[in-house]
Amino acid sequence: MTRNDPPALPPCDNDRLTEQLRFVLEVDKVKHILRQTLLTDGSRRENDAEHSWHLALMAPLLAEHAAGPIDVTRVMQMVVVHDLVEIDAGDTFCYDDAGQATKLQRERQAADRIFGLLPADQRDWVRGLWDEFEARQSPEARYAAALDRLQPLMHNYATQGAAWRKHGVRAAQVRDRNRHIAAGGPELWRFVQGLIADAIARGYLAE
Repeated sequence: MTRNDPPALPPCDNDRLTEQLRFVLEVDKVKHILRQTLLTDGSRRENDAEHSWHLALMAPLLAEHAAGPIDVTRVMQMVVVHDLVEIDAGDTFCYDDAGQATKLQRERQAADRIFGLLPADQRDWVRGLWDEFEARQSPEARYAAALDRLQPLMHNYATQGAAWRKHGVRAAQVRDRNRHIAAGGPELWRFVQGLIADAIARGYLAE
């Protein structure tokens, strides 16, 4: 069996349940998608499932630092589905300009296929969560996006800038890439600015 084979399920006379469980098995593949971010002990690269779990935990814990009132449950729903498209589209390193140029098209195609495995009502609901996250227009999406950027920054700091140094990333790029954290959580952005300054001082990040 290869990673592209359809998930195996026993016969079932409930078509809706079959579609739901086929989706559940299909998205197990997100555990194989490796990010550039290392685990905090530097032992290996983090996968998308681990990243999404971490964000889902951060969402309620840091909600008091969101820019305003939010529906925490919706944020948690967004962050657990936001990277499922990378099963088909792959992880695009945030400082890869060429990859970023085609990222949205690749991910939209992936969303059509992967979310399309679900019954129509749930397909539309999950696709709506993904579209909302990508648009960053709602308070929930802005907060979710802030967490999505904050988490790898903390990992980079914890690993003494390992991924930053590997890819030749400089402080100006980190600031520019992550400045929209302020829209989701001003206090989170204040923390990040301090993290970047300290990373520069310690030699983890080049100015």
